[in-house]
Amino acid sequence: MSETHIHMAGHVAERHITRAGQGGGRDVFEYALLRVVPRVERGECINAGVIVYCRAKAYVGARTHLDEARLLALDPAADVAGVRAALGAVEGVCAGGDAAGHAAGDDPGRRFRWLVAPRSTIVQPGPVHTGLTLDAAAEPARLLDLLVR
Repeated sequence: MSETHIHMAGHVAERHITRAGQGGGRDVFEYALLRVVPRVERGECINAGVIVYCRAKAYVGARTHLDEARLLALDPAADVAGVRAALGAVEGVCAGGDAAGHAAGDDPGRRFRWLVAPRSTIVQPGPVHTGLTLDAAAEPARLLDLLVR
């Protein structure tokens, strides 16, 4: 089903509406970028990863990629090893098990919500966005290539 909307400027936009049971096998997922902010007072950042959550599949996953040259261009004194460790910890929490530490017993949704909660650290989550997917487990790699690399 689709609707056609005419905006005040005369532009026509078509919006597709998916109702329950009409998703064509697609599931709703949420994602947030991981940003590295080496000097919080300056507010400059680079994208270094993505976290994906799909409730329908009970899936949470993260993929990271740190461009050291870009990071060091923002702050030549940046703690690259510390940033890599923080990004690795996010991937560990998503993976669950022993790598998740205290979060190991939490369900995927709770782990995702904890990871995307605002914080004032060098590695910060961006705003949460939504989408539809046929393969939730493939979304972290797809979004990493699209938004980070």
